[in-house]
Amino acid sequence: MSDKATGGDHIVRSYDEELEQLNNSIIEMGGLAEAQIEAAIQALVTRDPDLAARVVEDDDKVDDLNLDIDNQAMRLLALRQPMARDLRNVVAALKISSDLERIADYASNMARRSMALNEDSPVRPVHAIPRMGRMVMSMMKNVIDAYVEHDVEKAVAVWHADEEVDEMYVSLFRELLTYMMEDARRISPCAHVLFVAKNIERIGDHVTNIAETIYFLVHGDRMRETRPRGRSTEWSLSSDAETAERLKDSG
Repeated sequence: MSDKATGGDHIVRSYDEELEQLNNSIIEMGGLAEAQIEAAIQALVTRDPDLAARVVEDDDKVDDLNLDIDNQAMRLLALRQPMARDLRNVVAALKISSDLERIADYASNMARRSMALNEDSPVRPVHAIPRMGRMVMSMMKNVIDAYVEHDVEKAVAVWHADEEVDEMYVSLFRELLTYMMEDARRISPCAHVLFVAKNIERIGDHVTNIAETIYFLVHGDRMRETRPRGRSTEWSLSSDAETAERLKDSG
């Protein structure tokens, strides 16, 4: 990794090595989280319970790496007393690892939902899940690249891309709601698909958190733009509370 990624050379070479190891751990954790998302979506589409079970089991690897990053960061703060960009690098690592841990948790939740879906016949709206998943995985790859390269423009582009994920979620939400109201027997499997879609949407939110952290890492300030959220997303949020009542009435 270049000096640009670690903050530059220091008098004590081991300090540079510790910063580099911290950054490498974040990159490794990002790769694991991305693989978890991909596997969870594949398990859902192919109705593969063994793959879903592996996703759930592998969540421990991400948790272990998150703990290791916490320990590395705490050691750097205690022993090196970093300042300026070095301090931002350590703080950013803590924030990003927390987001990546949550992303992996959502992937695990998706895998569990896919196992529940395997107990019923396939539902039509599940076709939208892979598209949402591909969008989020592209965001994940780009945000990790932005972290490696300290590329603020790429991070901001990822931040804006989350609006498209939100729109996909709202579209699927409407489709699933209609489908459930037309056939009450499909409520249970459609609810599982809806939770999977919500997990993907939440992953997108955590990826935008990482993009904001990269902006802070490079500029030492927070992004001043309002987080992207279309009017349709606001409709979805207000409609969530009404969904259970509408489904009860349809039954």
